[in-house]
Amino acid sequence: MSAYDVIVIGSGPGGYVAAIRCAQHGLKTACVEGRDTLGGTCLNVGCIPSKALLHASHMLHEAEHNFAKMGLKCKSTSIDWEQMLAYKEETISSNTQGIEFLFKKNKIDWLKGWGSILTPGQVKVADEVHNTKNIIIATGSVPSSLPGVEIDEKTIVTSTGALILPKIPKKMVVIGAGVIGIELGSVYARLGSDVTVIEYLDKITPGLDSDVQKTFQRILKKQGLSFIMGAAVSCVEKIKTKAKVSYKLRKDGSDHQIDADTVLVATGRKTFIDGLGLETLGVTLSERGQIKTDEQWRTNVAGIYAIGDAIDGPMLAHKAEDEGMAAADVIAGKHGHVNYGVIPSVIYTHPEVANVGVTEDLLKKEGHAYKVGKFMFMGNGRAKANFSADGFVKILADADTDRLLGAHIIGPSAGDLIHEICVALEFGASAEDLALTCHAHPTYSEAVREAALACGMGPIHS
Repeated sequence: MSAYDVIVIGSGPGGYVAAIRCAQHGLKTACVEGRDTLGGTCLNVGCIPSKALLHASHMLHEAEHNFAKMGLKCKSTSIDWEQMLAYKEETISSNTQGIEFLFKKNKIDWLKGWGSILTPGQVKVADEVHNTKNIIIATGSVPSSLPGVEIDEKTIVTSTGALILPKIPKKMVVIGAGVIGIELGSVYARLGSDVTVIEYLDKITPGLDSDVQKTFQRILKKQGLSFIMGAAVSCVEKIKTKAKVSYKLRKDGSDHQIDADTVLVATGRKTFIDGLGLETLGVTLSERGQIKTDEQWRTNVAGIYAIGDAIDGPMLAHKAEDEGMAAADVIAGKHGHVNYGVIPSVIYTHPEVANVGVTEDLLKKEGHAYKVGKFMFMGNGRAKANFSADGFVKILADADTDRLLGAHIIGPSAGDLIHEICVALEFGASAEDLALTCHAHPTYSEAVREAALACGMGPIHS
């Protein structure tokens, strides 16, 4: 029987980061993982493999649509799907092996198997019991489904199955116009699939700024995706190697059907805490089945902490990472810090979509006096040269103090550009602070400065 200062259950972004941070504090640390590889959903069947396919399919789009404009002449493009999947697997492997290296470097034990908590000081993995002073639950989440929809990961798939399809479907129906559905729908649309997205609500990507939603949907339609909005899916019937999706339009109650070779169910994710034994331990859960914690990520049971998708908040890898570091700091007797008002969100389509802080819709609802600075990428020289001039940067600032409140970007490298504003928000900066900061030319980041200028006297290039 081994004894630890901390055992982390789950090796996803939250778990492995928490384990490394604990080890950096000098705590004897182990991490429980039942997969054959470390990294959890994100590295194995989520963030990393989907980004590999997004990158590959975007390169195909560039070759088919923009190479000739730049004088790059080549024979017609073709897709080697097996090689593309191999590239994706190689990307996964290099990342998961990287975590193994970090565990060895930091002297973290990998306890292989699925874990359960016997007592606040004991974790059972396989047939072995390990003693520990502290436990961090970082078990993540799994795809959720709908009543009447039976997943087989072959014809009716979640994001997991969508990453390993044996062939590119001629026709794909995506249920859900959230981040996962839009990203993977974009991949297959670029690869030649006829993609239709069915969404229950009247707008795509729920929670995003309305301006972004409208522009984003327009661009996606231009790229070939079709949308059926305000539709409730009642069932998906598998017919031999195909599927039939039945749905009802909310506006008039009319029933409709659509056939597909593959149906991707992208209706969100739910916390995964099965088999941990939390009920026996008396750990308090929310109505949504998530673990309740205090402001220091402690559960109601002494010595047990929880982070990431296992608790409340956006199900984002970087949110889990921040919480993992913070919980480790608390266990080590330090102060753990997570600013939940400055957690960016990114959609990795092309163009990318990123946001941080509040939306204009929320400010209007709350009656908050604000000003808007907006700059279109059409006025950015670098974006025009790179055929990436769709979209804009939108900055929201307090009307009286000029303090930054939020930012919304749809355009090239939005996922990277947003962090300039994250840092500014963390330091309580004003729009003028951004506007007075020199930005290199020609870069996409100049669009951020121009949007900040638009909060004052006005942009230069618009």
